[in-house]
Amino acid sequence: MKTVIEKKSPYDENLALLRAYREGDEYSGERLAEINAPLVYSIASRFSSRVQDISDLVECGTIGLVKAINTFDFSHGCAFSTYAVPLIFGEIRRFLRDDGIIKVSREQRRMSALLNAERERRLTVGEDSDIESVAASLGISPQDAASALFATSPIRSLDECVFEDEAGATLSSVVADEEEEERTFDRLALRDAIEKLPTVQQKLVVLRYFRDLSQSEVAKILGMTQVKVSREEKKIMSTLRTLLS
Repeated sequence: MKTVIEKKSPYDENLALLRAYREGDEYSGERLAEINAPLVYSIASRFSSRVQDISDLVECGTIGLVKAINTFDFSHGCAFSTYAVPLIFGEIRRFLRDDGIIKVSREQRRMSALLNAERERRLTVGEDSDIESVAASLGISPQDAASALFATSPIRSLDECVFEDEAGATLSSVVADEEEEERTFDRLALRDAIEKLPTVQQKLVVLRYFRDLSQSEVAKILGMTQVKVSREEKKIMSTLRTLLS
């Protein structure tokens, strides 16, 4: 009787490599990206008929893979590849959606994605997420960072609704609004106020209002009760009102 030897998938190494990478082993991060490169290529190949060079899609998909590596939560209990797939799809679809009227260089797209991923990571762990800090961590100037982010900002139609719940308000009705500069200042002031919150409260804000998780989901991630999350939200709102007043 022949002995059947079960072949292990290279993806079986994902979680061990990810833990090692999170502990500071850069080689494990490189190995993790290498093992999952075929996954990126497989997803990119589904859209190959829509581009001249599939390498653009592979590069965007790889950015999604890097995001997955940086944001994967072991407590969710799912396979890393399962978590990574929607992020890889998302980056590729975003590229296909935005790569149209205005042509942006591959380097600017890559840099913009890295900047956004680094800022999201910093927000999650409570580190400074202003453009100067994020740019410095990637070894580029704030000016180059701003240029990359501006170049890759999605194009929006003037007929697009500004608010999902208000069908009558379109971009064309507010694009010439003289109060736009004031609103921009308000957004920057809000961001600075959030960055002054304690680390745990910053994480709560990110999970609740940037990732749109429920209170119970946030409670599980932060090791709190749902009641505690609700109370913390009230404290945060009170603090932000004080900081912004």
